[in-house]
Amino acid sequence: ELISSLRSKLQTLWEERELVLSEARECAERGEELEAMVQDVCKPNEFERYMMFIGDLEKVVSLLLCLSSRLARVQNAMRRIDGNTDAEEKQSLNERHKLLSRQREDAKDLKENLDRRERVVSGILAKYLTDQQLQDYRRFVQVKTFLLIEQKDLEEQIKFFEEQIENLEKSIP
Repeated sequence: ELISSLRSKLQTLWEERELVLSEARECAERGEELEAMVQDVCKPNEFERYMMFIGDLEKVVSLLLCLSSRLARVQNAMRRIDGNTDAEEKQSLNERHKLLSRQREDAKDLKENLDRRERVVSGILAKYLTDQQLQDYRRFVQVKTFLLIEQKDLEEQIKFFEEQIENLEKSIP
């Protein structure tokens, strides 16, 4: 029953992931339309700034999500440490935790820098776009970020449920 329930939940997650991927494709299309419009109205150096920001947005958000996910897994492993865990493994987990924590702090700094760059890009676009077009741009940035987060979250949940099913199947004689 438990395996069946987990498989059902996994199926639901796969369906949700397909919806998010579909929304991501629609968002990418809106992004291409926005890119063409920005290229038409902005100076080449301003367009380059816009393109660098959009490219870095995905990279920085993905980096933050990846590091946070890895850090959470290490923290979970550290919570499972007991008296039988050898000192070498404890030391390794502590070192990985410190490294990932530093990397995540660096990534947060990158995100703060990216947020400042977004304000600069918004200022540039405000000179050329109508209020509605500027709203569309801001909505695009929000949706793109949300979809990246949602996609990563679903992938993590799917991975978790697949591991749970695999472990349960192995444990049943």
